[in-house]
Amino acid sequence: MKLGRPIMLFVALILCCGNLTGQNSQSQVSLQANKLGQTLFFINRLYLDTANLENIADKALVAIMKELDPHSSYISKKDIQAMNEPLQGNFDGIGVEFALINDTLTINSTIPGGPSEKVGIRAGDKIIAVDGEVISGTGLTNERVHKYLRGPKGTKVTVSVVRRGVQEPLEFVITRDKIPLNSIDSYYVTGDDIVYLRLTRFAATSYREMLDALSELRVVPKGIILDFRGNPGGYLLAAIQIANEFLDKGQLIVYTEGRSVKRMDEFANGSGILKNIPVAVLIDENSASASEIVSGAIQDWDRGVIIGRRSFGKGLVQQQIPLQDGSALRLTVARYHTPSGRVIQSPYEEGKKDEYYAKLLERFNRGENFNRDSIHFADSLVFKTLKEGRTVYGGGGIMPDIFIPQDTTHYTPFYGEILRKGLLTDYMNDYSDKHRGQILKKYPTFKQFEQKFEVSQEDIDGFLAYCASKGVEPKEGDMEISGNEIRKYFKGLIIRSVYSFNNFIQFINSDDPEVLRAIEELELQQP
Repeated sequence: MKLGRPIMLFVALILCCGNLTGQNSQSQVSLQANKLGQTLFFINRLYLDTANLENIADKALVAIMKELDPHSSYISKKDIQAMNEPLQGNFDGIGVEFALINDTLTINSTIPGGPSEKVGIRAGDKIIAVDGEVISGTGLTNERVHKYLRGPKGTKVTVSVVRRGVQEPLEFVITRDKIPLNSIDSYYVTGDDIVYLRLTRFAATSYREMLDALSELRVVPKGIILDFRGNPGGYLLAAIQIANEFLDKGQLIVYTEGRSVKRMDEFANGSGILKNIPVAVLIDENSASASEIVSGAIQDWDRGVIIGRRSFGKGLVQQQIPLQDGSALRLTVARYHTPSGRVIQSPYEEGKKDEYYAKLLERFNRGENFNRDSIHFADSLVFKTLKEGRTVYGGGGIMPDIFIPQDTTHYTPFYGEILRKGLLTDYMNDYSDKHRGQILKKYPTFKQFEQKFEVSQEDIDGFLAYCASKGVEPKEGDMEISGNEIRKYFKGLIIRSVYSFNNFIQFINSDDPEVLRAIEELELQQP
């Protein structure tokens, strides 16, 4: 009996990998490949029932990759597009931001110039049917919405829309198109001509987005804040391009080195337009990979100030290797080093991924997010910056120059529960939808709303009644501790829904300690 196609692919791929190794290890690779291939062959030939060989092979590859470092992985054929999409910087769809309110797809905003805006879809519209299929009140999920609205560029979708003030549903035919996934989701100028840029990931488009944002703001910045908090990384090229903007010609940005990968150095080429502008970088425990490359380069060359908390410590280089059936390996091939020689990667043991992430959680339990003195480095991990000779540390992550502890003074079990269950977001989506018209009439601009709108006690009572209807109520003293934070986000979520996400971040940053400290540091560097 002939081998089935999944088995042939599986064996061929493993044998191909054997050809890439040295002569001494090739026989060992071939032996183990034959073992796996024979196992699949006999399952296909002799097993009692029909087996899903593709599923078996997928699970086998997942298990194999788990025996390596924490960041190597196998990506199945069905998952490959979803994983690449955020880094490629676009997807095909209708171009809306939405919320699921009372099991109904409600439009929060349309992407400027996108397909939905072109046909007249508005914020506040409710999509109740797609291509004649009623979707409202059917247990909608984000995944189902994506299935309905995304599709190949040029394809059409018909949506039925309920609009406030219009009696009958409206029907729109939308032609799907490329929709940008912006990696810089917020940028603005402070009153001191300091530019704030928030990067959520390093995508193929990130460098161009940064230049476009600076051009759109039409200001010669007196300083730049790069906010990498929560940024998990992405493309190495994007990190190099962005770091290059701030460094002088010939300065090393990063180098990589691995067992089978020779050392590769990346240098600044001197073309950066921001070389003489003061810069502050914000990082936290969730800043990783490309975020740490840029932060490390700026810190090592004494080019700017790093503010926040110790970063994640992901300094392993993955190469995505396509397999013949459309799946892929994301295989670690090298380590990142900062210009001073620091290894960014946190320590790990192969095959112990759970322990690796548990150790990262231990940082929080040890109080690292709250007290700089809780972080200890061995003498062997001490390095010096390349211009001023300041002490910096290796051994996992980037330690900031200025430590800002995590603020939990507003936290109560009640506050944690309303966040975990999404109660504040759900309530505010509905609130904003109902009051959108009167809010815009009274406060036509974000600035007017920010300066004049106050969250009333009636607003808070309405929210607490909603929470109670969901079985969540504050205990005595909870609102005294968490009340101000709830009011801030109550107002902020209105801004996000009625005005823009960019305005929301600008409002939230108005009392953010890291942002305020960055502004203070940059002002000190003014002539």
